[in-house]
Amino acid sequence: MALYENVFIARQDVPVTQVEALTTQYAELVTSLGGTVSKKEYWGLRSLTYRIKKNRKGHYTLLNIDGPPAAVKELERTMSINEDIIRYLTVRVDELEEGPSAIMLRSAEKADRPMGDRDRGDRWGDRPPRRERSRFGDEGMAPAAPAGAGEEE
Repeated sequence: MALYENVFIARQDVPVTQVEALTTQYAELVTSLGGTVSKKEYWGLRSLTYRIKKNRKGHYTLLNIDGPPAAVKELERTMSINEDIIRYLTVRVDELEEGPSAIMLRSAEKADRPMGDRDRGDRWGDRPPRRERSRFGDEGMAPAAPAGAGEEE
């Protein structure tokens, strides 16, 4: 049997419980057609790069599938009929990744960082302080007056 990775995006207004139900439904479809789903990952509600069918966000889900091509074809046909799915992509791979995907690792790293690192104002914290300059030059002070100037005798 062949190995596949399938990622689908559900509409933003669909509740998370319904996305999980769709994931379970698709996994059962693949298993009923002789395949297995080794991993199901919900990546969360993420912003889309551009609007798709009037949606700015979508629920992303990954399925790792080991099954015959007929099972994947039926899975894609079912996804294309469902109005809650706005995009899907299935890719044949040489081997399936064990453990969490790169998206899950990146989101875990982001969650581990302190809030200050994500703050835009802290981005320039490494930069050396700005050198103070006056309008008179680099010295930062007005030029000294010559001795005796301004004194009246």
